[in-house]
This record gives sequence, structure tokens and C-alpha cells, in this order.
Amino acid sequence: MTDASEAALATAKPRRGDEVELQISDLAHGGRGIARRDGYVVFVAGGLPGDRVRARVDRRRRDFAEATALELLTASPDRISDRCLHDGEPCPGAPWQGLPYERQLAEKERQVAEALRRLGRLDDFALEPIVPAVETWRYRNKLEYSFGRRGADLVLGFHRRGSWSEVVDAGGCLLASERADEARAQLAAWGASHGLEPYDRRRRAGTLRNLVVREGRRTGQLQTRLVTSEAEIPRPPVDLHTIVGGPGGGTAGPTGALGSERIVERVGGIEVEVSATAFLQTNTETADRLYATVGEFARLAGDERVFDLYCGVGTIGLALAPSAGEVWGIEAVPEAVADAELNAERNGIANAEFRAADARLGLRPLVAEAGPPDLVVVDPPRAGLSKKVVRRVLEAEPRRIVYVSCNPTTLAPNAAQLAEGGYRLRRVRPVDMFPQTPHIECVALFEQVAGSR
Repeated sequence: MTDASEAALATAKPRRGDEVELQISDLAHGGRGIARRDGYVVFVAGGLPGDRVRARVDRRRRDFAEATALELLTASPDRISDRCLHDGEPCPGAPWQGLPYERQLAEKERQVAEALRRLGRLDDFALEPIVPAVETWRYRNKLEYSFGRRGADLVLGFHRRGSWSEVVDAGGCLLASERADEARAQLAAWGASHGLEPYDRRRRAGTLRNLVVREGRRTGQLQTRLVTSEAEIPRPPVDLHTIVGGPGGGTAGPTGALGSERIVERVGGIEVEVSATAFLQTNTETADRLYATVGEFARLAGDERVFDLYCGVGTIGLALAPSAGEVWGIEAVPEAVADAELNAERNGIANAEFRAADARLGLRPLVAEAGPPDLVVVDPPRAGLSKKVVRRVLEAEPRRIVYVSCNPTTLAPNAAQLAEGGYRLRRVRPVDMFPQTPHIECVALFEQVAGSR
């Protein structure tokens, strides 16, 4: 091969399936490393800044490619040893564990700022220092495991990075408490003792699909939910048994109770009951810091009307209720609304009511019923608020909006829409709810601009 052809090969855009050596320079939103080949960008799962890796190209586009690191050739001088390993590989649920924790915090703070300034085109706001997690390991109160095979052995763990078919055993995972890990091990042993097969989506065969373990960190309660295909099996030693029909994935389906249907937790100064499928912040201890930030930004004086959109089991609204005149929650999941109503009664809170409705359709009727809000709190899923929900919030004309976001890249366009609608982004405070991962939560305060209405 001539020198010219070698140079052309080195700078050519890699094709799907190619294995290439890459030098990682930065981190992208979502946590993947960024490498460049003659200006062509490759996003590398498993690569950290300063690493040189051998990676497999999984997808190629005109302007960029996506790849998975297969081998660490030269480690970044900043990299620290991985603590949580499964089958000799870094835990798929802790992709940033090779970054020192202070570097993780700095990267997350940078990414929040970059999203708001680049995607939202906003720069006149106070970006406050990131709030660190209370615990950086064994912090998750909920884990979802998948069943699989490793040779002849039944394993219960996580999908291998970049694979939907391979499962690595999660024994000893440092994201889980020791009690939760023990429950996982017991279920794996039970399945193996009865000769049960993991579900294979390609062959559409097998029985065992998932195990969901949820823990009341402050109450000591533990709830296990086994997810299987439709099949006759021995009575499983779990609290709940969900049956999923059809070839797809997921953990939703008819559920029978064999033990505790709900779990109790104390968070944000209140005690909450949570049903199996209802949302609760995954990091209980750091959720206290998140909700304290919401309360600080809300600046309630005692007589305000508060709307809590995407209220879930009512945690934010109920935490604010003692400082408000009245709280109205909207949530699309009826089971979560039932939980919220129980939680209001459980905590002796009489000034909070909840409605089962989609925020897009339910906000106008709520304004007609309760009157316009002084404060709107939104805690949407990762996709953020739809344009129609933003319009409904603007129509309600609250004085302040507190936005709890788990994805700065969707907060940013929503922030721009609110700014166009007469609100100014005042403060943003990131909160690290997910150590060892690229995920970042933040709380943003918007205030109505005087004379904008």
C-alpha cells in the first residue's frame, strides 16, 4: 500500500462494523466520548477524555458516527480505577466511574450551561454551583434487572453495553444496597433451581424477563416484582408478579400481589406510599436536596395557589403545601394520583388536591375550576414539555415557574419558549442525582417579566 493510500484510509469515514483506534478528546451530552478523524466526529460509548481506545463503529451518518469502545489501549492520565465490574467489564449502569467525582460534577455543570446557552440561546441567568450527591455509590432505591444466559448458567443483571441480547450478571453491584443485591441473588437462584429459561426476544421463547427491586431507604422496606412471559411457573418468592404478553420488552402488564403492593418512603420532609409502577426519585437522600431547592426557588409566603404538573405521587406538591395557600396536582397516571391522595391524608395535609389528567388537556379546566396559579411547578419526563403544554402554562400566567428537569437538552428549548412568552430565566441549580453516570437533574426558576402581559 502506498503512503497516499494509507493516508486516505486513515482519514476516510469509517463504515459500520469497522474497528478503529480513536483518541477521545471531550464528552458529549448523554455521556459518550468525542473523537475526531480529520474533522469527522465519532461519538464513543465507554470512552473518557484522554483515553485511546479500539472501538467498533455501530452507525454511520454523513456528519458523524456512533461507536462502542471495545478495548482501552491507553488510559487517560485522569482516569481512576473502575470499582464496579461485571464479567470483568465496567458496570453498564456506571459508565462514568472512571472519572474522578469532582470531574463528573464539573462536566455536568458545564453541560447544563452549554445546553442553555447553545440550544436555548440564553445567557442572562445565574448558573449556581452543582449540588453533589449525598452518596456516590449504593444510592439507587430502584433497580431493574434482566434475565439472561452465560453459558449454561442463568444470570440476572444488566444488558451488556451496546447489546440488547447479552446480559452480564450484576452480583455485587455497587449501585444497589447490599439488601437489594441479596434479593436479586435469591431470585436468580430460585429461577435456576426450577430450570426456568430467560426470555429470548429473537426466538420469542423463554419465561423469565425482569426483576424490579424497590427499596424504602429510610423505612427498611423492600419490594420485589418479577416480570415473566405467560407461562405456568412455581410460585415465585416475590411481592408482585407481572405477566407480559407478546414479543416486546418492557415491564408493564397485569400484576398480581403475592406480598406488599406498596412501599413507604420518607423524602422531602413527608412520608409517601408508592405503588409498583409510580414514579419516585431514584436517589432518596439527594432528592431531599432537590426538593429543598424547589422550595427555595418557589419563595412561598403562605397564601399562594400552586399548580404541580406531572406530580406523580405528590412529593413536590405535598412538600410545598405547608408553605402555600393551596396546591393542585395534575398527573396522567391514575394509580399515581391515588397514591398522591393517600399521601396527602397520610401526612395530614388538607390544602392539596389532585387530578388525573394529561397536562396538555387538564390545565385549562383546572384554571377554570381553581383560578389562575401564582406558581407552576413542572417535573416532566426526559422529553420535556410539548409546545402545547408550554402554551397552556403561558396562558395560566403564573408569576413564577419552577422547572425540575432531568435532561438539560430538553429544558433548553422549553426555556427559550418560556422566554419568548414573557418569562425570564433567573436561576439554574444542577443537582447530581445520578453519580457515576452522565445524567443530571437541575432546577430552573422563571419569573414573569413586568409588563409582558
